[in-house]
Amino acid sequence: MSIRKDLVFRILIFMVIGVVAAGVISEISFRLQGETISRDPQTINLVIPAGTSEKVAQGESVLPAGQVFMVGDTLVVTNEDSVTQTLGPLVIPPGSTASMKLDQVGDISYTCSFQPAKYYGITVQQGLSIGMRIEAALLAGLPLGMLLGIYSLLIKPLKPKVTTPPA
Repeated sequence: MSIRKDLVFRILIFMVIGVVAAGVISEISFRLQGETISRDPQTINLVIPAGTSEKVAQGESVLPAGQVFMVGDTLVVTNEDSVTQTLGPLVIPPGSTASMKLDQVGDISYTCSFQPAKYYGITVQQGLSIGMRIEAALLAGLPLGMLLGIYSLLIKPLKPKVTTPPA
């Protein structure tokens, strides 16, 4: 039993279509997410405003929740409050600045004196490289193309191969 060339050709064509379709959908999704998932490392400034200690004592939060950082970002914390504040390993006296480099991927919780819950959680993630995006398109597109190729046989079956008897 031999594999028909027209069948192989059809499957290959649909695999290319599947990879292209998956790549387009993946890239549209990537673009819609903006600069939150892939960017160069930056310096992120976090300012503890004056009056924070009073707000925290009343149970009010002064920081945005759910901040996402990229590996390699540097978090710079400036204390404009009248009391010394802490964030994990950082001790920030009034009127001063401290920084830390974020170099590990994961969800991290730091003890934090300027949050009512006394901790501050951040997410550090690896940026998506072009190689990762191509890999995702291939991982989704190849099976999609294979399925499209097989389904195409249901919609338009191959014509039976006609063999002529020897004369």
